[in-house]
Amino acid sequence: MTEHARPRHVLIIEDEILIAFEVEALLAEQGFTSFDIADSPADALALAIANPPDLITADYRIVGGTGVEAVEAIQRQLGRIPVVYVTGNSDLVKDRLKPIVGKPISPRVLAEACAQAFAA
Repeated sequence: MTEHARPRHVLIIEDEILIAFEVEALLAEQGFTSFDIADSPADALALAIANPPDLITADYRIVGGTGVEAVEAIQRQLGRIPVVYVTGNSDLVKDRLKPIVGKPISPRVLAEACAQAFAA
């Protein structure tokens, strides 16, 4: 992927604001330049429609539902968008969601998961 074509906007679906800020900082180090943070499926869908993301990161458990529900709603509206699940519940979803980054977040694992999401 050339530098000028590299995706830049991320929707972070996370209900713990400090973790959302950590994900934002780690992704900024990877070259992403703009971010929206949503803590519920409804907020995530509204933000995605208003500013379509190049990448979504989603926690499994969020306010009023799950990150999976939020991602499914967004993709029904906008089509396929690369997704990385960032969750402390990786044992519950590891067989059906990929790529997954466990908490606490490793910067290297997050970078690898992003590369995997874009390659899928």
